[in-house]
Amino acid sequence: MALRQRALIVDDEPDIRELLEITLGRMKLDTRSARNVKEAREWLLREPFDLCLTDMRLPDGTGLELVQHIQQRHPQVPVAMITAYGSLDTAINALKAGAFDFLTKPVDLARLRELVGTALRLRAPEDAEAPVDNRLLGDSPPMRELRKQIQKLARSQAPVYISGESGSGKELVARLIHEQGPRAGQPFVPVNCGAIPSELMESEFFGHKKGSFTGAIEDKQGLFQAANGGTLFLDEVADLPLPMQVKLLRAIQEKAVRAVGGQQEQVVDVRVLCATHKDLAAEVAAGRFRQDLYYRLNVIELRVPPLRERREDIPLIAERVLKRLAESSGLPPARLTPEALEKLKSYRFPGNVRELENMLERAYTLCEDDLIQARDLRLIDACSSPESGEANLAQVDNLEDYLEDLERKLIMQALEETRWNRTAAAQRLGLTFRSMRYRLKKLGID
Repeated sequence: MALRQRALIVDDEPDIRELLEITLGRMKLDTRSARNVKEAREWLLREPFDLCLTDMRLPDGTGLELVQHIQQRHPQVPVAMITAYGSLDTAINALKAGAFDFLTKPVDLARLRELVGTALRLRAPEDAEAPVDNRLLGDSPPMRELRKQIQKLARSQAPVYISGESGSGKELVARLIHEQGPRAGQPFVPVNCGAIPSELMESEFFGHKKGSFTGAIEDKQGLFQAANGGTLFLDEVADLPLPMQVKLLRAIQEKAVRAVGGQQEQVVDVRVLCATHKDLAAEVAAGRFRQDLYYRLNVIELRVPPLRERREDIPLIAERVLKRLAESSGLPPARLTPEALEKLKSYRFPGNVRELENMLERAYTLCEDDLIQARDLRLIDACSSPESGEANLAQVDNLEDYLEDLERKLIMQALEETRWNRTAAAQRLGLTFRSMRYRLKKLGID
């Protein structure tokens, strides 16, 4: 007969301990109980555990101290903190210290069962190192550290703010956190916050009921409902308008949403990951992003390094991209000449990996004899500037045409870096949205 999984319950209130023991017992778990930090440490030395539930306030210390102790001595044991209702700061501190998740008093038994089920699906870190995902390429020190952090964060339910430049792979990092965690079998729902019209945001996030507004011809499920049990990834979260930020904050804190036109709230179990290429702290300081939402989303920050900080990874990424292009086209793979590779390694890549992929795809179609020369990369055209000395009169037949061509290339690059988010592309180029719209129309870019 298989051994039953075991949970350690730490609380000085007999009624709470009994409630937790009965609930976990019905879930076929063996339980051990402790009244304080000292007894909890003794149990941890005597027996192995699959889960620990601890109150925050204990007679001889705090649950936070116990979380830190378990992180150091028994890192394979997920810990959930039980806090007083409304003690959000305490819960956030627990998550930052390494707690898997938290519950508030009075304990909601349905939420408790969800949390326990999720915790027990976690892989112990010593079981095996997470396999290197062939989508996250590179063996540079920054990438090895990033993989290690992804593996650690996958074991938590804490909200993660993924920072990094456009094209650096933030969505892929979010997807890997999801896939290596206990929610892997549940939905991963990515959403570009900058691509949703403001008047449709509430309906998109929370759903709507038939007849709630003109055009609502049937009930619609929102993104939170679609991600129930899994992960919701909010990309370009800084683009959310302030009124929507208020509603998002409430949904995250209450773990419940109400559809537009609906009367009842629906409980949702969603882990929220978010990202933006903007400096979110600067957006808070400028009054464009709510400070309370910032602290709720930014429990843990994970920085994705730009490509220029890991140039030694460029040859491997380029090789994989060219192999993929060859497979998809049914043609022989192309190779980079040493001069072309040096050009790539010395380029700054403001658009990061996405720009490298686009550049290689263009070069692959232009090259001859399956050999990509430095000229096929078109790096001079992509980054000509007065100080480079590359744009000389020999290149210019007509100044107006030359400038228009350069403007088109820079706008297209900005659009590609921001996934065709016109507002973000305008900000990237230092233009107003009105000016950006005028230029797009003038240049015939749709």
